[in-house]
Amino acid sequence: MPPKPLEPLARKLMKGVMVVEVLGVLGAYVLFHRMNNSPEFRNTMSNKFPSVLEVYYRSNEWAGVYGIRERDQEAWSAKRD
Repeated sequence: MPPKPLEPLARKLMKGVMVVEVLGVLGAYVLFHRMNNSPEFRNTMSNKFPSVLEVYYRSNEWAGVYGIRERDQEAWSAKRD
């Protein structure tokens, strides 16, 4: 009896990898969209995951969108006072 070919297994693994990648891209988009539209969410991210917020700020600055970090810091300092 000849061994089964690995094609079905390879196809299943490839489909799994593609699903994980699509979910990762969708998750990143949702996270970016929430951070882009909500200063309160950015404040939450600043407290819990500052490195993720730093990536958000740098990606916007790289794309030519400046001033978000400064506006957030002004709003957060005004809120504390």
